[in-house]
Formats: sequence, C-alpha cells, structure tokens
Amino acid sequence: MAERFAYYGIGFNLINYLTGPFRKSTAVNFWSGMASMLPLLGAFVADSYLGRHRTIIIAAILYILEWSNFLCRFGDEREEAKGVLRLFPISTTCLIYGVVVSQSITFFTKQGSTLDRRIGKSFLIPPASLQGIAALSILTFIPIYDHILVPAFRKLTGLQSGITMLQRIGIGMAISTIEMAVSALVEMKRIQTAEEYGLVNSPDVAIPMSLWWLIPQYFLSGLSDVFTIIGLQEFFYDQVPDALRSLGIALYLSIFGVGSFISGFLVSLIDKVTAAQGGSWFPNNLNHAHLDYFYWLLAVLNTLGLLIYLYFARAYAYMKKGCSDI
Repeated sequence: MAERFAYYGIGFNLINYLTGPFRKSTAVNFWSGMASMLPLLGAFVADSYLGRHRTIIIAAILYILEWSNFLCRFGDEREEAKGVLRLFPISTTCLIYGVVVSQSITFFTKQGSTLDRRIGKSFLIPPASLQGIAALSILTFIPIYDHILVPAFRKLTGLQSGITMLQRIGIGMAISTIEMAVSALVEMKRIQTAEEYGLVNSPDVAIPMSLWWLIPQYFLSGLSDVFTIIGLQEFFYDQVPDALRSLGIALYLSIFGVGSFISGFLVSLIDKVTAAQGGSWFPNNLNHAHLDYFYWLLAVLNTLGLLIYLYFARAYAYMKKGCSDI
C-alpha cells in the first residue's frame, strides 16, 4: 500500500512539476517509462538469477540465429529459451497499448490542470487525483467481471475462466481504442470552450469547463486495465517455465516501460515535425495544442496494433493447442 501511495503520488504529479516549476516542454513525457523498465533490468542483474538468465538469453539469441551446433551446449535450457521467445510477438504487439496507458499519467493530468477544478467556493481538486476514478473503476469492475461475466462466458465457452487470457487482453485493447476516441472528443470540447471564452492565450486561467468531463476517459482507462493489464499479468506469469517466472513478470512490466519510451519518442518527433510546419501539436500553452490529433492518431495505431495482436494471439493459441486456459 505504501509503495502504491508513493508511486501514484510521484508519478501522476510529475508531469505538472516538470512542465510547471521546471518549465520543461509538454512534449517531454518519456520519463514515465523508467519505473516500469527497472524490474526487467533487475531481473538480469539480481545475483540469484544472473547466471541462469544470462544463459537463457544467450540460448535465445543463438536460437534466433539458428546456430544449432552451439545450442546443444545449453542442453535442457533450449526449450526454456524457446518458451520465452514465443512470448515476444505477444509483448511486441502490446507495445502500442503501453503507449496508450502512458497518456493517463501524462497528458490526461495536464488536461485536468487547465479545467475548472472547484468544489464549492474554495476547494480545488488536484488534477492528478482524478486517477482515483480509474482506480475506482478497477475496484468496481473486477467483482463484476469475476462474479457476473465469467459465469456468463463460462456457459458459452465451457472454459473455467470464461474467456482465455489472450481474449481478455484483446478486449482490453479494444476498450483502450474507445478510450482514445473519447479522449479526443473531450479535448475538442475543451479547446472549443477555451475559444468561446477567449482564453486561448491565457493558459494560467481555468477554462469554464468542469473537470468531470474527464471522467469517461479515466473510467475507460480503468476498465481497459481490468482486461488487458490483469490478462497480461496472468499470461506472462503462466506461460513461462516455473524457474523463469520473475523474468516473465519483468517482461510484462517492460511493455509499459518501452511503451512510455515510444510515447516520448512519438511526441518528440511529432513536436519537431509540426513545429517546423508552424504549429506544434504540443506547445507549452495547452490551449494552442492539438492533443485531440494525437489521441486520434493513437486510436488508429492501437486499432492496427490490435489487429496484429489478434493474428499472433491466434497463432500462439494454435501452437499451444491442447493446453487449457490460454
């Protein structure tokens, strides 16, 4: 619990701190990937695992290169290497989902900081506290999923889990696409309101638009987490050999770390290209920005990522045919 308080307290306020007192560009948001990448790095440097993981990685690389004469030197670990390698198509196709997730702790918070956050006459809601809506969405929907949806799906599919882990991940990715579309529509409304009230050039003045307009995108973010994040946790823990489960969880976390870095790269690239054309999508004045364009772009990319994921998920399930609950 203390770790979660620390993570959310720092992580979800950091973009306002960097773009406020530190006066960094709004385009800088790749920092959020570091926390998620550390477990993967730790999995490779921990003393108790270092030797074994190094051997597995070497075996995996050699397997990719099809140097079978060298692979035989690794004996039984060849199969473990294959098991880890089979996970990479799934993790790679989920990276765009990691990009989408990173927006909830960066640009969502920045959007909230521009809106009317008053409750009553004097109390101002901290913009980062809206993350609580996503958490509430998760806490509300997990029991619904477990006690209502799973039994209903179980009758249709005959599976004890109702739907497979891969199907659960795919449903969450589809919900995250809807999340980006809703976020784009809300951002269009925010910009329109700023224009109507002549506040486009007044970034320090709250736009007369309630902070509660952001609730739908936060709710969808939490709903997507219930499917995809929990599904990924189960998948990467269940589908690796017992001895490599710490590495499996680290690979799962790396999806969000790499996704955040990709997000930062995309934002920086788009910022440079659009600024050169006379109108950056990510100026420091968010009222001049085009976050709606960025959200629409992510919705399209996430849809393409979902289609590719479905292909690899089907191939993986076919390869593992005969194994239950995949």
